[in-house]
Amino acid sequence: MYAFIEGEVCEKLNGSLTLLAGGVGYLLNCSNNTLQAAPALGEKMRCHTFLSVREDAMELFGFATREEKELFLQLTSVSGIGPKTALGLLGSMPLRDLNLAILLGDVNALSRAPGIGKKTAQRIALELKDKISQADVSASAANMPAAASAVFTNADSASEAVEALIALGYSSTEARNAISQIRDQADTPEDLIRLALRAMAGM
Repeated sequence: MYAFIEGEVCEKLNGSLTLLAGGVGYLLNCSNNTLQAAPALGEKMRCHTFLSVREDAMELFGFATREEKELFLQLTSVSGIGPKTALGLLGSMPLRDLNLAILLGDVNALSRAPGIGKKTAQRIALELKDKISQADVSASAANMPAAASAVFTNADSASEAVEALIALGYSSTEARNAISQIRDQADTPEDLIRLALRAMAGM
């Protein structure tokens, strides 16, 4: 019903903010990331929105970026994940780290979010791993978070990079072929992964 709302920031509370648009104050439930991205009171902000309709309530959810909204919708598609739980997960870490945690099946990272237990974290990783786009993977790899280091071993950099690509969902053949093409262009696993992802994405 609402793609976005653009208006003046009137109030910022824990878990919500209010935008004044067209003489109407819209209360938007939002993550900590969106709250941190919101400008000072009195300044204008555009929030991408989602209207949740239940038998007992109608609630608006706001997001500073389209990417955060899309990930919110993916999270709420998982059985047992409601809008408030999804917001808690979104606010528990930067968006790129959350994308990579899902791709790597990093249950420990996901379960640190409020309301997310080990089994729920496993279900999120299982159901959403294939829904994360190549663009999300590349953006995450541009600044490798700690989650990626969990898949590294004491082998050489090329072997570590191959293991990380396999953890990201590529087949062992795809991973080895990609690394073999660029292994002379970098020394560290992180740089090899970044170059391999760019090569496979045709960048």
